[in-house]
Amino acid sequence: MTDDTSTADPAETTAEPAEPPTTPLTERLEAILLIIDEPLGLVALAAAVGSPVPAVRQAIETLVDDYDGKGAGPRRGFELREVGGGWRLYVREDHDALVAEFVGGQAPARLSQAALETLAVIAYKQPVTRGQVASIRAVNVDSVVRTLLARGLITELFADSETGAINYGTTDALLQNLGINSLDELPPISPLLDDGADGFDEGTIR
Repeated sequence: MTDDTSTADPAETTAEPAEPPTTPLTERLEAILLIIDEPLGLVALAAAVGSPVPAVRQAIETLVDDYDGKGAGPRRGFELREVGGGWRLYVREDHDALVAEFVGGQAPARLSQAALETLAVIAYKQPVTRGQVASIRAVNVDSVVRTLLARGLITELFADSETGAINYGTTDALLQNLGINSLDELPPISPLLDDGADGFDEGTIR
């Protein structure tokens, strides 16, 4: 009497391969951090990458140390910084002048109509978030805000303590370009609007 198991097809007795491991948490976090324009808190990051908050917190600490050169690799030209309760990638302060010179050299000599309109909203409404500007203009303003930042016409003032949204305002460079000493010298906006309040909250127009 023969043993059936000795003649069994090897393909039938081989166990199915295990599922491949998921992408490392640090890689998933980096993918999200590279595309966000506003700092994200741990809870929001955890939801974005589908991992528990404690694991995300530990992974963030790992990335911070890695970028700071505390791991096996070198110190990076960027850093992972906590601002207003959220996390976002920033150029290291050491390289601010280098990046400003490079971006400024790439910027066009004249601002587009969209950039001028966005700059006007920020000038009259500051401090104002990117989302508020987009709501007023009814268009996405992400790229325009980046252009204005690169030109040094606006700056990040502070991050909202609850949402982490960055509030923007104008710089002295804008005053110099306009040839005025303060924002109080900006022309009243009311005569430039059909009803004196289009796009602005009542009581905030000049």
